[in-house]
Amino acid sequence: MRILLLGATGLVGGQILKQALENQSVDFVVAPVRREIGSHTKLSAPIIDFDHITKAMLKEWNVDAVICALGTTIKVAGSRDAFSKVDFEYPLAFAKCAKEAGVEIFVLNSAMGADEKSRFFYNQVKGRIENALKELKFRSLYLIRPGLIGGERKEFRLGELLGKIILKSLHYILSKKLRINPASSIANAMLMAAIEGKTGVEIMTSDRFI
Repeated sequence: MRILLLGATGLVGGQILKQALENQSVDFVVAPVRREIGSHTKLSAPIIDFDHITKAMLKEWNVDAVICALGTTIKVAGSRDAFSKVDFEYPLAFAKCAKEAGVEIFVLNSAMGADEKSRFFYNQVKGRIENALKELKFRSLYLIRPGLIGGERKEFRLGELLGKIILKSLHYILSKKLRINPASSIANAMLMAAIEGKTGVEIMTSDRFI
């Protein structure tokens, strides 16, 4: 199986890349990036302009499934528009090209609370990309909705750090859906979903990643 991995340099994406390269069911990983990453015999990491995604790229990469772990925050991105570009425009552009190229499996790392009608902008955008992907009618579409993600990020996020401290202290009294989700667990679920490629739309919630 050949997998296209988006967001390979992120917290969850990095875990997916590691697990995919170790998995015998995965023959090759294409992980387009903006800067160079490590090499591997099963990996191609082309440096591309994410603003110019084409069907020809997807045809050339010849993948069987797309795993999208692209994501940022408004603070890191710098504005709502920049955030939407990373969390909505880029995933949708790749999805459209993948569909046109004949790819029928798409796995998205979304978020708990994803809802286009939410009063929170972050959740609105997550809901919008979920709905847009549904409209493309992939044979197999997985929407992964983790809660607070556990793991060490490259960039500092104060709110996330405080949230982790609080949730960790309450771990055993909180319901499963509110507990911290390790990045490795989310990554495993996403990779297994791409490999399985079950027909239909499946939503995986945070209680499955603890």
